[in-house]
Amino acid sequence: MPANEPLILAVPKGRIMRELMPLLRGAGIVPEAAFEDEDARQLRFATGDPNLDIVRVRSFDVATFVAFGAAHLGVAGNDILMEFDYPELYAPVDLGIGRCRLAVAEPRALVDEDDPSRWSHVRVATKYPKITRNHFAARGVQAECIKLNGAMELAPSLGLCQRIVDLVSTGSTLAANDLVEVEIIAEVTSRLIVNRAALKTRPLEVNGLIEGFRKAAHAA
Repeated sequence: MPANEPLILAVPKGRIMRELMPLLRGAGIVPEAAFEDEDARQLRFATGDPNLDIVRVRSFDVATFVAFGAAHLGVAGNDILMEFDYPELYAPVDLGIGRCRLAVAEPRALVDEDDPSRWSHVRVATKYPKITRNHFAARGVQAECIKLNGAMELAPSLGLCQRIVDLVSTGSTLAANDLVEVEIIAEVTSRLIVNRAALKTRPLEVNGLIEGFRKAAHAA
């Protein structure tokens, strides 16, 4: 993007966006009113700073927008950063929002007779195939991953596989589908991410935003 264009901050829709609002204000970023309307079809929003716009995208897409330079900064969970591992991204601030965990779960009926330490091969439904394979490979377990983008909890009951790897917050969705966590792969929070090229070409503006978010996160 040309240097005279506004910086673009990409943020995820939904729960993370709602948790992000106090940090945006703490960093001195005031989006136009329509930004908080989750039913609005508009995807790009002005802010009180003429040199900064915000775009609202799917959580899994934030890292891609920033890595490929369509946005200069973004907010993404470290689960997404682990899965895609884009070298173009720098994650200078843990924002401390969107807290959850990436976990392995299986049907309650399996738990009493199952011993994860004895697994040699697992078939897993997940939208995190890279993280899942790496996690199991580190302990010598071969993971056959079935890529799903949602409704993971249905996979065991419909015979697709016995185990899933997914984000868990309260555990209520697992419980409602008679599933139980058996391993935690990673604790997850949302991070401020930055395109490395943008940091080099527009250091004053980008570093100013990084510092604003860092102060807001520390004050939260």
